[in-house]
Parts: sequence; structure tokens; C-alpha cells
Amino acid sequence: MEEKSKDPLHGKRLDAILEELVEYYDGFEKLGEQINIRCFTDNPSIKSSLKFLRKTDWARAKVESLYLYVLRQKRKKEKPQ
Repeated sequence: MEEKSKDPLHGKRLDAILEELVEYYDGFEKLGEQINIRCFTDNPSIKSSLKFLRKTDWARAKVESLYLYVLRQKRKKEKPQ
């Protein structure tokens, strides 16, 4: 039997993470307010952001951290009260 990883980032592609964050924050403008890096604030696109994030470990870590936060927020909203 194969063990399933408990890491929510396991098997998740960077492009899928970025697209989900852009959708959650209704575009790059609000995403850029959460993580103030130029690839989100100056003429942003998925393609250019991915190029930067793949080369820049600290920026990728911030994006992954924000993604984990967003996942927790989504789970909180889904829980019945």
C-alpha cells in the first residue's frame, strides 16, 4: 500500500499554485499586496512570474507559504459551525 504524503505541496506544480493564488486574490494586484515582489506588481503575467519564481528561492518560499495560508483559510470556511 502506498503512503500518501501529508505535505499539501507534494505533487503540486508551481504554475497550479500561482494560478490558484491569482484566482483567490482576484488578480495580481491583490496578490502583489500580499507578496510585494516586482513580478506581481509591475506588468505581471503567469509566464513571467513563473520564470522569476523558478530562479529565486526566497520568492518561491514566500509564494508557497502564502499558498499554505490560503489552504488553511479555505478549510476554515468549509467547516460547518
